[in-house]
Amino acid sequence: MLAAERKMRIVEYVKQKRVATVAALAKEFQVHEATIRRDLAEIEFEGLLRRTHGGVVIDRGANMEASFPERAQEQVEQKERIGKAAADLVEDGDHIILDSGTTTMHIARQLQNRTNITVVTNDINVAAELRDTPGVNVIVTGGLLYHSSYMLNGMFTDQVLGTLHVQKAFIGTPAIHAKYGLTHPEAQLVPTKQGMIRAAQEIIVVADDTKIGKVSLHTVAPASSIHRFLTGKEASEIQIKEFRESGIDIIQV
Repeated sequence: MLAAERKMRIVEYVKQKRVATVAALAKEFQVHEATIRRDLAEIEFEGLLRRTHGGVVIDRGANMEASFPERAQEQVEQKERIGKAAADLVEDGDHIILDSGTTTMHIARQLQNRTNITVVTNDINVAAELRDTPGVNVIVTGGLLYHSSYMLNGMFTDQVLGTLHVQKAFIGTPAIHAKYGLTHPEAQLVPTKQGMIRAAQEIIVVADDTKIGKVSLHTVAPASSIHRFLTGKEASEIQIKEFRESGIDIIQV
């Protein structure tokens, strides 16, 4: 197992267990404890976990996104509105990308009565939402499965995205800022989002108002790469003014 993949799996393991010892991680991943300690030092530097004496814990004060089940229960009504408005932008015959996330899952639920739509996604939840939708062809990117969220990520995901060309990409984000653009707390998730952006002619960011103005550790893309930004009516004029002034089409629902 490559070091980068092992570190991804360590983060997932600790997210599920909430706490883990060096010895338990060494046994789980079949490497020496010294290797685990090096991995944990790098992971802590990225703000994903916090080391303790002999182990590691989840630190909600760290630069980390909440778990998928937690996020799925937040801003639900607003995400439903955003999902419907985003789905209305999809035209018959379109090839689109739906990023992994709780907001993009609501887009998938609204893709009814379409003809010959192709949806590329790295999210098993999104693919499952579309399994019985006539007129929608689904391409799942493949990649390393994150058991806590059913997201696919990593080298195989990025390789597939590098071969694709779509009309629209709907990108979710935990942080969007007019100056610093799209950012993310987890470095290993950044290349896949960047691959989605490169593959699309039009970039549409979907995010509820709580994400606006936030800045996380790793840069995904500048604000100038965004064509449209869909958010809730809860977002204030102050929050969205700079995005509009930079030429981004703002849709509030």
